[in-house]
Amino acid sequence: MDEIACPRCKTTKYRNPSLKLMVNVCGHALCESCVELLFVKGANNCPQCNVTLRRVNFRLQVFEDAVVEKEVDIRKKILKDFNKREEDFDSLRAYNDYLEEVETIIYNLTHDIDVEGTRRKVEQYKRENKAQIAKSKSKLSHDEVILEELLEQEQQETELRRQQLLEEEREAQRQKIKQKEMLIDDLMFSDLPANKILATHGDRTKSVANKPLPPKPTAAEFSTGIKFRHREAFLPIPKVQEGPLYAYTSLDVDLRGPQAPSPDGLTKYTANVRSAADSEKAGGFMSDYACQRALQDAFCEKAGGFMSDYACQRALQDAFCGLYFRPSTPHRTEEQVS
Repeated sequence: MDEIACPRCKTTKYRNPSLKLMVNVCGHALCESCVELLFVKGANNCPQCNVTLRRVNFRLQVFEDAVVEKEVDIRKKILKDFNKREEDFDSLRAYNDYLEEVETIIYNLTHDIDVEGTRRKVEQYKRENKAQIAKSKSKLSHDEVILEELLEQEQQETELRRQQLLEEEREAQRQKIKQKEMLIDDLMFSDLPANKILATHGDRTKSVANKPLPPKPTAAEFSTGIKFRHREAFLPIPKVQEGPLYAYTSLDVDLRGPQAPSPDGLTKYTANVRSAADSEKAGGFMSDYACQRALQDAFCEKAGGFMSDYACQRALQDAFCGLYFRPSTPHRTEEQVS
């Protein structure tokens, strides 16, 4: 981002830390020194666009872009006259068309598009809607009314809390004086020992301190006596009908064959398996998991009719095919032949 500087005298923020840039209706910036020098008579032309400017219209620059500064100034002036609200129109479409017309006027004046025709259009609107403009200026919108009510409500609640705090402090002071007087009377006129009187007094003080306070009232009306409006009444959260609690049941896997050993019966299988390291146990891994998985896969293969002899025979056939030699048939028992 370029360093902030005055376009006329070239003074930068680095050379003058207290540099303040001022802008006028054209949006072009000048430092305070240049404004005082050029506009000593009250009016002069802008050094960049040669537009006649008045010194009283200069203000501190907020945006770096001159177009944005110009648009902000034009929008502020246009909206003073084009101040109709949604409730002034019969339909939402008419209100949207009105807003579109306002934005078109602001855009044309900002980018110097048909400036004379746009200004004549604005003057014509001001003449035709003079009464409506004055009425809208004196009438608060619906949102402004709600905002005023909220501010008034906040002030009322703040004042109510302040009064409650003062009353609580006064009540605490009265209780403290009362307890002190009761203790002095008991020490003067009671026949009980002093230590017992002090213990009883301490218990009574604690019971008074632990006594629940009454609920604090809330402000329900303005200082004029009018009750609050637009107070949202939230409905209670509906209760969801809860079903029965979840009960875990172990998964019954049908392997169509011999069952794999249970986790409790893996001791003889894990005797020759590497035990899990401490870092693996921290992540929740146990060597029993891998052993159980391998055994389940093996039993599933047997249940599907897979035998290791098939894999061996297939490997031998592939090897002899590479040598153009027909391997001998596998040995078959009499039971398999029959």
